[in-house]
Amino acid sequence: MIRKSNFKYPVINSVTPISKSNQSLMTVKNLTETSADLYIYGVIVDNTDFKWDESDVMPEDVKDALEQVEGLKELNIYINSPGGSVFAGQAIYNMLNRNKAKKNVYIDGVAASMASVIAMVGDTIYMPKNAYLMIHKPLTIAIGNATDFRKMADDLDVIEDGLVNVYEENLKEGVDIETIKGLMEKETWLTGEEAIELFDVEVVEPKNIAAYGGDLLARYEKTPQKLVATAIQNDHQDNKQPSNEDELIKFQNELDLLEL
Repeated sequence: MIRKSNFKYPVINSVTPISKSNQSLMTVKNLTETSADLYIYGVIVDNTDFKWDESDVMPEDVKDALEQVEGLKELNIYINSPGGSVFAGQAIYNMLNRNKAKKNVYIDGVAASMASVIAMVGDTIYMPKNAYLMIHKPLTIAIGNATDFRKMADDLDVIEDGLVNVYEENLKEGVDIETIKGLMEKETWLTGEEAIELFDVEVVEPKNIAAYGGDLLARYEKTPQKLVATAIQNDHQDNKQPSNEDELIKFQNELDLLEL
């Protein structure tokens, strides 16, 4: 998905933006002398002074995290994301790709849209049977005249070529890139067992990790219904005034998730 710099998607929830200066950037977990764990567990957003949710991931977050792990031999990258900004996603992919460490990518719940591109940075990609990988053509919303829209269509084609190149580098032997382009044309959601037929991924046993349930998933055309239901449920929960007990439970759940 791409966004014009002066455009913001309407926010379903009435949420106050979180100042980046008031919240920590991407956390590096389980740091040792040789390895570290990084988590991409939210929407991929452009570098700004604010985030709509504390789980949003900016290129700056990844840059700061990678500075902490420079020189390590191995990075474990855990992804549970609906995607987001194509330009931010490309920047994150390129930064991770430049890092010399061996990269193990784990698709914990869902890697959709630009998150599926970021997942391709892995030297080894692990995907549970019950996780999802979604690929599609880049999208945008724009306002302009016929000339503007023709240029936008050309720009989208160029952007798509960049995404296709990343997918092509990770194809299963014998799979033609035209197959992937056809799947991108109609927005395709792949389970782990389906993805292994197309990409160099290793399928592992199902994990009891809920796929990302933010409202962005509900905006895609063919999101599996159980993911849409999760997004709607989370939306209702977000609109409720949380009690102190709710906040404590949420905080504990976040701590438990980071320990996975």
